[in-house]
This record gives sequence, C-alpha cells and structure tokens, in this order.
Amino acid sequence: MEFKVRRVEYFYTTVRDQVGEGYELLSLLAEAGVNLVAFTAVPIGPLHTQLTLFPDDSDKLVREAKDVGFAMDGPHPALMVQGDDKLGALAHVHRQLAEAGVSVYASSGAADGSGSFGYVIYVRPEEFERAVAALGL
Repeated sequence: MEFKVRRVEYFYTTVRDQVGEGYELLSLLAEAGVNLVAFTAVPIGPLHTQLTLFPDDSDKLVREAKDVGFAMDGPHPALMVQGDDKLGALAHVHRQLAEAGVSVYASSGAADGSGSFGYVIYVRPEEFERAVAALGL
C-alpha cells in the first residue's frame, strides 16, 4: 500500500484553557463509545483552546456531544491519508493536489514509528470534490 485516502468529517468546540478540559471531553466521548480517528487541540488566544474531533461515526458524536452539553460546530469535510512512511510521501500527495489546482489551507500528520503515517488535509469546501478526484477517491 502506497497510501489510501478517505473522506472524514470534523467538528470543533472551544473550551477554556484549564487543566483537564480536554481530558473531560475525551473521557466522556470514550465512555459513550465515540471512536476518534484524529484529534487536535490548538490555543485560541490566552484563555481558550479549540478542540477538533474527527469521529469514526459523525452521527454518534453529535448525539453524545449534545447529551453531555458540548456544543460542536460541524460537520466539515476533510481528507484522511494513511500510508507507507516513505521519503517524499507527503510531497507526492501535495503534488497531486497542486496539479488539480487544489489549495491545502491546513494539514496535520504524524508517522507512527513502525513504517506508516496518518495525515489530515483541510481544503476549502468549494475545492473538496476536486481534491477527492485528484487523490483517486
């Protein structure tokens, strides 16, 4: 497998930047059986953090977040790329998108240390279908 691409949805919520906020949300979701394929936390000013959740099942996340009182914004489309961690793998993905005229406005990824990587790509909604086609979905 060189790499595989799939459509994912993400949601975000903003919390106060306090000890345990991320833990509280992640624990509640785990207890409710919500599986996440990716997660990020980014500071928003000095007092808040934006948590971005990529659920395996968007409907379940929406239901459970509502039940525990977490307001979520979404769903928003993104692409999840997973593959063999080879030199230039991300350059190859970005070349395909650039050749299709798709601008990547944000991304995040990591190698797992065992020869694979995971990578989330954010593109503008009006370019999403073009990105999907460029990556062979």
